[in-house]
Amino acid sequence: MDEAGVLRLLGMLAGPPAELVREDKHFKELHLNAADYTSPQAVARLIAEHPRLMQRPVAVRGGQAVIARPETRVEELL
Repeated sequence: MDEAGVLRLLGMLAGPPAELVREDKHFKELHLNAADYTSPQAVARLIAEHPRLMQRPVAVRGGQAVIARPETRVEELL
């Protein structure tokens, strides 16, 4: 997903942009600092460069999106 696509997705999520970033082992291996990825633009740039850092799955319906972890969060869209 390119930066514009991530920005569109962020616009559909209710929470802060940082919630879309997976702060896992790969995040740490890249020596990234979570404080640097709080704005929509910074998150979009990061995910466009490192797609595996995006939280998954993300469910989208009718202009709204949720990070479906746990999977029961999908019910918020129904």
